[in-house]
Amino acid sequence: MFDKLEDLLVRFDEIMRELAEPGVVNDQERFRRLMKEQADAAPIVEAYREYKKTKQECADNLEMLESENDEEMRELLKEDLASGKARIEELEKELKVLLLPKDPNDEKNVIVEIRAGAGGDEAALFAAEIYRMYQHYAESQRWKTEWISLNENGIGGFKEAVFMITGKGAYSRLKYESGVHRVQRVPETESAGRIHTSTISVAIMPEVEDVEVDIDMNDCKFDVFRASGNGGQCVNTTDSAVRLTHLPTGIVISCQDEKSQHKNKAKALMVLRSRLYELEQAKQHDEQAEARKSQIGTGDRSEKIRTYNFPQGRVTDHRIKLTLHKLDSILNGDLDEIIDSLTAADQAAKLANMNQE
Repeated sequence: MFDKLEDLLVRFDEIMRELAEPGVVNDQERFRRLMKEQADAAPIVEAYREYKKTKQECADNLEMLESENDEEMRELLKEDLASGKARIEELEKELKVLLLPKDPNDEKNVIVEIRAGAGGDEAALFAAEIYRMYQHYAESQRWKTEWISLNENGIGGFKEAVFMITGKGAYSRLKYESGVHRVQRVPETESAGRIHTSTISVAIMPEVEDVEVDIDMNDCKFDVFRASGNGGQCVNTTDSAVRLTHLPTGIVISCQDEKSQHKNKAKALMVLRSRLYELEQAKQHDEQAEARKSQIGTGDRSEKIRTYNFPQGRVTDHRIKLTLHKLDSILNGDLDEIIDSLTAADQAAKLANMNQE
């Protein structure tokens, strides 16, 4: 690990020298690449420099302690030595996490798909609540949300909702939300007062650039139709909605949020790229099944990940066996404790896997 850190330190100094060269900004591609490399390396370099400095201070204190006769001074040196050793341990753990391979999608925007599952209208109502949960969380992070398509059930529920969240690091925070979310409560549509269990599925997909997924337009069939539901006059009175069918996979995407047929087509292609990318990622995950078992799931739509129990006011994440008795605040977008716990668990699993190798 320390050989790797020393190499990184040398490379970081090289990057800083290159960025200081006159005229480097004239080559925009090189400048962007260097700035990204510098930004990625900076937290590791900062932690490693602190590690080296603290280790040297401990060595100096130990040397002084061996030759110091004054008892008061010896006690001070012992305290400094103890706190220095504790900090070194913290920094070693921090550096191991910082050196874990980064998910290349972490900084990307995300496309979120929420679909009602078992439970009929109750599942659709819960899907609408989960959408609002993510919307509130996005607002707390100062991210932007934008509709792609929405299929409502007429009583305020969502049969299917597809929307985009735009913001730095959106995927890194939301990637663990993919899977089946289960709700246990007395439905608003139930008069007998019995507790029902309903489910919805959530898919979190990174926004994918054109160069990352090549789509053959001959494989795509486009149909246009008149949008329905909420919308302005133009949305509901012109054939602006688009249905895209990807023939090789059978994926069908409808987009009717925009007034322009051209914009709806562009959005549908954007969702298709992310879906195809997700399929390829799932294939790679299956090929690396053993490695995947040691990590927190980030993409299996069939995996039951969380239960929202209304009678007891609790939310349980089954992957890490975390139970929080603050259902209302979580549904209002207070997701940081869950996300931080999932991130920590995933990092711990990856570190354990790395140590075994």
